[in-house]
Amino acid sequence: MRTADDEDFSSFVAASSRRLLRSAYLITGDISQAEDLLQTVLERAYRRWPSIRRTDIPEAYVRKMLVTAAVDAGRRRRVTTTPLQTDLLPGRPDPAVESLPGRTALLDSVRELPPGQRAVLVLRYFDDLTEAETARTLGCSVGNVKSQHAKALARLRELVGNDRTPA
Repeated sequence: MRTADDEDFSSFVAASSRRLLRSAYLITGDISQAEDLLQTVLERAYRRWPSIRRTDIPEAYVRKMLVTAAVDAGRRRRVTTTPLQTDLLPGRPDPAVESLPGRTALLDSVRELPPGQRAVLVLRYFDDLTEAETARTLGCSVGNVKSQHAKALARLRELVGNDRTPA
């Protein structure tokens, strides 16, 4: 790669890696897996950087690579549930969310969702993508995004509802 491409890629990583790591963590639920996933994706992106940088939004392209790699990895291994370590979550805490009762139950329930459904929720709610943008990122139809979204929310309602204790 040329020096200009190296410098451009380094700038991209400096500007985007924190957001991408947070997305990877929210999808995988494990900081070690998220770091490994992001490292793998950034290595792939580096090799293809001259063509990626010519896309409209390079971060969106790399995010798609991240989600695809996470979903593929989820299919290959057996998913185990471990408690979400919120103190390791990259980024700044949001006081409005941190104070919500049931936040822990909700996050634990999200970890029980299949990787594809978690990816849809992360892209829709954390990355604030539209259904069309989410479909483009995941490489599927808008109908599939709507279906996965509905299934994920129904399952979350079921899981969180089962965790509630009568007041």
